[in-house]
Amino acid sequence: MIEVQHLSKKYGPFTAVDDVSFRAESGEILGFLGPNGAGKTTTMRIITGYMPATEGKASVAGFDVFDQPLEAKKRTGYLPETPPLYPDMTVREYLVFVAKIKGVRGNISNRVDAVMKKTWVADMANRHCGKLSKGYKQRVGLAQALIHNPDVLVLDEPTAGLDPKQIIETRELIRGLAGDHTIVLSTHILPEVAQTCQRVVIINKGKVVAEDTPDNLTARLQGAASLYVEIDAQGADAQPVLTGVPGVTAVAVAARHGALTGFEIQSERGLDIRRHVAQAVVGAGFGLVELRPMRMSLEEIFLQLTTTDVPEAEVARA
Repeated sequence: MIEVQHLSKKYGPFTAVDDVSFRAESGEILGFLGPNGAGKTTTMRIITGYMPATEGKASVAGFDVFDQPLEAKKRTGYLPETPPLYPDMTVREYLVFVAKIKGVRGNISNRVDAVMKKTWVADMANRHCGKLSKGYKQRVGLAQALIHNPDVLVLDEPTAGLDPKQIIETRELIRGLAGDHTIVLSTHILPEVAQTCQRVVIINKGKVVAEDTPDNLTARLQGAASLYVEIDAQGADAQPVLTGVPGVTAVAVAARHGALTGFEIQSERGLDIRRHVAQAVVGAGFGLVELRPMRMSLEEIFLQLTTTDVPEAEVARA
């Protein structure tokens, strides 16, 4: 578990992190999302003990990062934005070295073999770290974060520089680690969060602007529920039929495709009108071609929270 309370970091007059608070539950993958320069990396460095905070508290697996730094670090695996590799060591030598520093007990060689296999770097075991491609360096960096089987993993841009196949493999690996590890995934890549994380913290200009699941963020920001309905009305006007459905607050034409017309329907918040809409369309003798909820994408949520002033009552943490 990771808990951050009122964390701030100032560099003279500049505030990089401003009163940030959030919590990652045991076994959860938490996405830490924000534009470049939002304060993500600074927050990650504070959580992992690489940098002191100006104000606030942070704890990892129940240990205070500032008062009990060694205990907290023993339980933390950290992949920084630039993997901390030694170019003159082979991958195996480097991981053995890291394992010894982190106090790995038992057969270190077996542990290194297992982690190299898990992160798909076993074929590079005898290659010098300085001669690895960027993608392999990233994976070796992930291996060193996992070597001591930590309770908490803090990953700063873990798929940076990977090709599409490697990105998919790394996402699968991270998802597979959930449950056994609490993971904070810092990124500005939106698909990374959507496909990997159960909850999202969005930070902008050093402040947390939202913390929730993607679905709940959508509901909060979108307000009224929206449906898209495509109808074959055979030349008739279907809009009055849709407007007459109980709970519908607005109907607008969204698209026309030959004989088909698409409508966007707004309804009262919290009211599921899909069945009633379907019954009304079919009951009027129209053809129901498509009926689906219209949801804000994570991209739309991100842009709304980081480029406009959204009232705190709408997006603040529950």
